[in-house]
Amino acid sequence: MEQVGSQCSTPLSDAQQLSYIWANDEGVRESLGVRKGTKGEWKRCDRDLPYARDITSTVEIHSRLRRQGYPALIYSGDHDSKFPFVGTQAWIRSLNLSITDDWRPWPSCWGAGHTAPEYKPKECLEMFARWLSGDPL
Repeated sequence: MEQVGSQCSTPLSDAQQLSYIWANDEGVRESLGVRKGTKGEWKRCDRDLPYARDITSTVEIHSRLRRQGYPALIYSGDHDSKFPFVGTQAWIRSLNLSITDDWRPWPSCWGAGHTAPEYKPKECLEMFARWLSGDPL
């Protein structure tokens, strides 16, 4: 299979290549509600990040910070194919935190991917500024 759509320096697996074909298919994009002309080609590349170590779980880190009294704002992009929001919800439940504000959509951030501020910087900054100031989200 010819490598498609990649900006990565390492070869893509067949499944990763098929994700480009699927995600850029006009029928799929229409079914997902992607309005024609609003988004360019779907691309992925998270395999060549220069990091020194891999953290497989942050549950203990978050638990320790919460025990020390640090607040946490946890949010998730709704177009995150790597960690869908149901996975984020399960991760939050695994922290055994008391819920102070029910999970709900932040409509101005709809369309954000895995790194939400990359896709919706103004909206994420607004959300974060409200959280810091104690204003309702």
